[in-house]
Amino acid sequence: MRKAVTLAAVALTSTLALGAAAPAFATGTSPSSPSASQSPDRGDGAASLELSAASGKPGEAVKVSVKAPKGSTALSVSSKALEEIRLSPAGDGTWTGTAKIARVADGTYGVSLTGAGPDGAKLQATAQLTVKAGVTPPAPVSSLKLSKDSGRPGDKIGVTVRTAADVKSAYVSSDAFGGRVDLKSDGHGTWTGTAVVAKDVKTGYYGVHAFAGGKEFDTVKFSTEAGGGGKPDVRPVTPLKPGEHKKPKGSVNTGQAPADTAVPTGAAGSAEATATRG
Repeated sequence: MRKAVTLAAVALTSTLALGAAAPAFATGTSPSSPSASQSPDRGDGAASLELSAASGKPGEAVKVSVKAPKGSTALSVSSKALEEIRLSPAGDGTWTGTAKIARVADGTYGVSLTGAGPDGAKLQATAQLTVKAGVTPPAPVSSLKLSKDSGRPGDKIGVTVRTAADVKSAYVSSDAFGGRVDLKSDGHGTWTGTAVVAKDVKTGYYGVHAFAGGKEFDTVKFSTEAGGGGKPDVRPVTPLKPGEHKKPKGSVNTGQAPADTAVPTGAAGSAEATATRG
């Protein structure tokens, strides 16, 4: 429980006679002053409701004070803007307690007191509380999850997409799966389905595109291996290590023979060459 709001108590009090109907407070209205009414013939049997603050932020505590005829029963305070409301007797027809401001949208909300007087007649009173969160809650973010990030032709891949509850459609699309894969909703923003890796897929990487409400929101990478038995359909070429390279003899691509077999030039060389060929 957070520390109670320390603003001065605000007289947001509405009193009604036993059995009288309570005036309705519309959300979003902001009267210039607290309204109060009291039955002219049963003023001693009126009930009242007060809050320690006229406004606050979600999570803050608000003190609640109730006054009703002694012997009143089933007293209850309720509001969409308040939670964890607890009341306990404080003596002399007074009940007090605390409540926490709920995480609701900014606006002004009605707070209602109900109960029964000593003679069984209905007790009612109302007040108002303005919630000022100061920030707008972020919109739900859609997400995509695949059961595996790789596969071979024929493999089944589980697909899970999570979106806001009001999204009407969701699907994924990828060349790895042969196109679009529609998903089924659980009605609460979770979409599931099964994609099958296409039979004619080639080894490589493919994008899996996720759509929610007709708009793409994410793309993830999916790899495929077309060869069976865990072997890729294209074998990579392993380059030679530096020590495995062989140094060629003589010049390369010049037609010149190695130095140890070159024919000498001049007359002597010609005679020697003729004798060798013979």
